[in-house]
Amino acid sequence: MAVDERKADSANEAKQRIYMCIDMKSFYASVECAERGLDPFETNLIVADESRGSGTICLAVTPKMKSLGVKNRCRLFEIPKNVQYIVAKPRMKKYIDYAAEIYGIYLDHMDKSDIYVYSVDESFIDATDYLRIYKNTPREYAQFLVDEIARRMHVPAAAGIGTNLYLAKIALDITAKHAPDRIGYLDEALFRETLWDHRPLSDFWGIAHGISERLAAKGITTMRGIAGYSEALLYKEFGVNAELLIDHAYGRETCTMQDIKHYKSKSKSISSSQILFSDYTFEKAKIVVEEMVRSGCLELMRRNVTTNRIALYVGYSKGVHPSTGGTQKIAITTNLPKLLLPYVLRLYERTTVRGLPIRKLTVGFESLSEGAYEVYDLFTDRTAVDKGKRLGQVMLNIQKKFGKSAIVTAADLQEGATLLDRNKLIGGHNADE
Repeated sequence: MAVDERKADSANEAKQRIYMCIDMKSFYASVECAERGLDPFETNLIVADESRGSGTICLAVTPKMKSLGVKNRCRLFEIPKNVQYIVAKPRMKKYIDYAAEIYGIYLDHMDKSDIYVYSVDESFIDATDYLRIYKNTPREYAQFLVDEIARRMHVPAAAGIGTNLYLAKIALDITAKHAPDRIGYLDEALFRETLWDHRPLSDFWGIAHGISERLAAKGITTMRGIAGYSEALLYKEFGVNAELLIDHAYGRETCTMQDIKHYKSKSKSISSSQILFSDYTFEKAKIVVEEMVRSGCLELMRRNVTTNRIALYVGYSKGVHPSTGGTQKIAITTNLPKLLLPYVLRLYERTTVRGLPIRKLTVGFESLSEGAYEVYDLFTDRTAVDKGKRLGQVMLNIQKKFGKSAIVTAADLQEGATLLDRNKLIGGHNADE
């Protein structure tokens, strides 16, 4: 069979499949309501850490709060003073446990190869084969899964159904919001019929505000506008990304669940960032940089990779100065903190502006080599290298068995150090039950 014929057959098979995208409504807030025996559609509740001040971001608000005009991801001080509500402190481990239980519900009714967890509260499902097994229509099967989640976890969900993965996502994000049963369906024809003139464009998955603004500058404000615009000019403006814009404008998507499962990331870097809870001085922030380098090196060891390029970026409080830092190639290839730390600290001291309040730090390791490929110069003490590798492995083993905070250095106990506090967080938020 010719290559073009195989592609055509694959495309036809993909078009015949039915995908679903299921999302938990206001997940964190709904979990907090479930824990309290409350209905999120009738309860004013927000998830936020009040200890961070009135400027803290609400991680989630219940649908009832949204009906009062309170926006998700708002700040505490933005909530109208006349609205009475419950404040729930974030419990990230609890939310992850709920997500795992919900994933277990899916596994009760389908194989894991047909499930892709997109985020903690959202999953894609290839439902094609199960519609035949259970003799359900797509809407019936989606309703069954949504009802099972509500019955067993007391968390409300919404579902998008589509003839490809993109349409399932759009059916969830846009169509389901206007459906009484919170279930939306789209095929290519329905997409063009109902959403070609939908605004704003940023409602569509994959079109961020920046892209939307660039399109608007060309007079394009709808999917119909993208479909009718010159493809050559779109490629000139957006490069290879124009292909995705054009396909999505027609509701087309060639990616399948099988493609996702076989995808292997080409990422060759590891980085971590943290926003400091208060303004830090130059010297105080340096302590945190040291912690981040040591933690990053342990992650390199855990993944059995090495680096020969470091990155550092420093953000200042309230925009008093543009971010500083940069990347630097180094003469060795290693994952040992004792050898990498001096390079990062020299970059920090050379690029960071002294005397200004610091609020954000990012440390990265780039140009990673697989299999712990190492390169050292003639002045490297190989005995010290071997000792450092053994020490790192011992620390990893202890942390794996007893937790990240089971072994720390004296530097982690200094004033301003954040490692011990960060080890209590998940995704930057409180992990406690």
